[in-house]
Amino acid sequence: MKTLSLLALGLIGLTCSVQAQWRGADEPDWKEGDVPAPPAFSTERLIPFEVSVHSELRYGLVPDTLSVGTDGVVRYVVVAQSRSGAVNVSYEGVRCRTSEMKTYARWAPNRLPVPTPFSASDGEWRTTVQADWVGLREQPVARPAWVLARTALCEGATVNGTSQRMLRDLRLGRPRD
Repeated sequence: MKTLSLLALGLIGLTCSVQAQWRGADEPDWKEGDVPAPPAFSTERLIPFEVSVHSELRYGLVPDTLSVGTDGVVRYVVVAQSRSGAVNVSYEGVRCRTSEMKTYARWAPNRLPVPTPFSASDGEWRTTVQADWVGLREQPVARPAWVLARTALCEGATVNGTSQRMLRDLRLGRPRD
């Protein structure tokens, strides 16, 4: 029994060590670059993607907002809409190297109901105070970013090439493992 306990503790220690390395411990000098202001957007050309067959929300990425920073962070605007017309718009970033995401800002409409289509000028951005990096598999709020990372933004732990390639892969909708 004591042997099993020691083995379990050893496995827990190994798991924590691997997670620390995955979280960027091997890049102690990495710093996020200056984050551009939330971009203007329009929902006219959203590229839809499915987060779950059971989700009542429809998700879409605003293609003109997709960019890769010199720090390796892929930033974009994502829109979630319910059948009743409720809308959530977020300015987010994914760091493929560590499999994490961050929400930089949320958009709030000036009036309800939100027109269809709508654009950034129909509301205002509200910057997220002290936004933290969150593991893509740790929080339900990160699920859309996880789907985007798997489907288009990342190729394993690296950025999936250019914005054009990411948009092509998102349109094809084939997750990579």
